[in-house]
Amino acid sequence: MDIRAVILNEMNTVAAENNRRLAPLDNATTLVESGLDSLCFAILIARLEDATGIDPLSSGAVGRYPTTLGELIALYESALV
Repeated sequence: MDIRAVILNEMNTVAAENNRRLAPLDNATTLVESGLDSLCFAILIARLEDATGIDPLSSGAVGRYPTTLGELIALYESALV
């Protein structure tokens, strides 16, 4: 599974559905500056759980929450291993 593609696709879908404009996205893009608000992130995480079958953010194993898109992708990639 290409988790990067899944995350980017879901981010674009959530942004469109909520009339949000995404910033240019790369690994260094901070999640706060991505263009999504907190409600959009809640929707995103729920959809990612549906798509991947995991929610690494609720497992309690996360030392600190991701702050960049690259960290979010890495978190999901490591959880899928």
